[in-house]
Amino acid sequence: MTYIQIGIIYCTLAVILDLFILRTKVITKKLFWLSYVIVLFFQFITNGILTRFLIVRYNDFALIGGDYSNKVPPMIGDGRLFFAPVEDVFFGFSMILFTVSIWLFLGKKNIQKKPFSGPPPKWWPNGHWYGTK
Repeated sequence: MTYIQIGIIYCTLAVILDLFILRTKVITKKLFWLSYVIVLFFQFITNGILTRFLIVRYNDFALIGGDYSNKVPPMIGDGRLFFAPVEDVFFGFSMILFTVSIWLFLGKKNIQKKPFSGPPPKWWPNGHWYGTK
């Protein structure tokens, strides 16, 4: 299975989770897309630096484009956007969408109504965290 196929599967699963399972409908919100553009900008910078200077190398047989395992990839073209494989956009999108959808879903369920810090709650076994006394 190629990297792009896996990326498309992850994007599809993220959209299904958002729209039909959790029903948070994050991708229908303008604020999500504005935020995603900001995240995408920094993703391009980070991925570009890591792949341009060969800090991160990809197994090119599973990518779109040529073999750049030992040489600098092109900035744009041959399956690359700002030196990184175009497939990374799919993974970044699905990661952000999964995270935001789950966060909003749990927030609507009031999983933790009031944040707390300090000593453990009274209901915690023996009144202390495991491994500490």
